[in-house]
Amino acid sequence: MTAALDLRPSAARTWLEPSAHWPALTEATRHLDAPVGALHLGALRWNAQEMLRRAAGTPIRIATKSIRVRAVVEALLALPGYRGVLAYTLGEAIRLAERMPRLDDLVVGYPTAEVAGIRRLATDPDLARRITLMVDSPAQLDLVDAVLPPTQRETLRVCLELDASWRAPVLGHLGVRRSPVHEPEDAGALAAYVAARPGFRVVGLMAYEAQIAGVANAPHGRPVDGAVNRWMQSRSLPELVERRARAVASVRRHAELEFVNGGGTGSLEATAADPSVTELGAGSGILAGHLFDGYAHFTPAPAAAFALDVVRSPSPRHATVLGGGWVASGPPAADRLPRIVWPEGLRMLPREGAGEVQTPLTGDGAGRLRPGDRVWFRHTKSGELAEHLNEFAVVDGDEFVGTVPTYRGDGEAFL
Repeated sequence: MTAALDLRPSAARTWLEPSAHWPALTEATRHLDAPVGALHLGALRWNAQEMLRRAAGTPIRIATKSIRVRAVVEALLALPGYRGVLAYTLGEAIRLAERMPRLDDLVVGYPTAEVAGIRRLATDPDLARRITLMVDSPAQLDLVDAVLPPTQRETLRVCLELDASWRAPVLGHLGVRRSPVHEPEDAGALAAYVAARPGFRVVGLMAYEAQIAGVANAPHGRPVDGAVNRWMQSRSLPELVERRARAVASVRRHAELEFVNGGGTGSLEATAADPSVTELGAGSGILAGHLFDGYAHFTPAPAAAFALDVVRSPSPRHATVLGGGWVASGPPAADRLPRIVWPEGLRMLPREGAGEVQTPLTGDGAGRLRPGDRVWFRHTKSGELAEHLNEFAVVDGDEFVGTVPTYRGDGEAFL
């Protein structure tokens, strides 16, 4: 039974009582074999509305890499305030455009070298009208022209990416390594180059401030890290606001910009306040991987989780679940492991961690667990959980209402 997702506001906040919330999820999904992934509809509704509240009227373009469930993307787009998607590959953008014919605004968030996808985009007038490519270098345009020259294809929409990292005194580069276009003059020069080159049209500018949006400013148990991160963000943001405004002005001398995209789940308020930004890009706050628990200015609800079965008890102080090795991308550290959320008091063994086939657990109550009992986890990264599951069970309150397929369940694997 495929669930219909209605994300209009609701008042219930059952996750605030873990001793009731997680056992209710267990009972609602008891008929499903583990590993079972669950989407809690009340938490989804809460997160969707909280994102809109924090965006304060600035439209949110949905970052689909942080969701990877088409039904959730469709439900978000049905809400006023969500507009368009930020896909993570060209193949994904094309597939979403095929399956969602009313979706006419897709931006590919990263440069592409997908030859088959470029050929498909470049020879389909409808797709070329709806999908925008990301570029930060003439070499990426060369790659497109090597697939099909301008005389043999549609004119392609492109978005320029501005590097939003902070070049801090003494500390140097803070942020992710993305675009080589850092200065406003560089953005203007690239816009002029693209405008003069046949077969391309600049329609947007994007600047993703990862050091603000993706770095927790109140990480649990690490107060010093939190203080350092808040100091860094308080200085990086004003620098970016000023530089982004100059970059937008520089690009607009050569192109009619339809949008200026910025931000992420962790910086919705700050980026929405930037007058040069016309839309926000965000997605992680919808399913809310536990990486986003460590922020001082917002608290997302645990909308997505997964349960594993206890299958053995290797000692009176341990219980072992089948599976568990769903480790998140990023710098290897403990915060990339799934977080055990129920029963409370359990922890992984430092010498084994989350295992490919089994994960031994210890801690309060571990010895009381028996084969068939369920342990609930939350993944670190919001969208990556979908790569391990064919579908999510949808639970409304304490009631199972159906399932929705992930990209994997739809037979898709984009990265």
